[in-house]
Amino acid sequence: MNLDDIATRLEALGNPTRLRIFQTLVRAGDAGLSVGRLQDRIGIAASTLTHHCQRLMQVGLVTQERQATTLICRANYPMLHAVTGALVEQCCAEAAPETQARAEPPSAPEIAAAPAACACDAE
Repeated sequence: MNLDDIATRLEALGNPTRLRIFQTLVRAGDAGLSVGRLQDRIGIAASTLTHHCQRLMQVGLVTQERQATTLICRANYPMLHAVTGALVEQCCAEAAPETQARAEPPSAPEIAAAPAACACDAE
């Protein structure tokens, strides 16, 4: 995924209402939520929800499926993983040489005493 694609998706999530919608759908799992249930959970007008869902669908973060008379919204997990994966794979890519992998594996005492090799592993 290129930088412009990542930025477009993050820009869409930069709106607090869209972020809340997306977070609610992510939490709902693969089953997703009907538009009515999503509206109840978020507490916004139907027209506002439609507007924000359309933007999330434009950037590929949300999908919709009609089941009879019900419209189901779902988080697009593969896209979520693509965006977060593209960011995480760059973590510490330009770190100082002492934090990069060594030719020889460290001994057990060194492993226990060594700081995390990557800032994202430091939690």
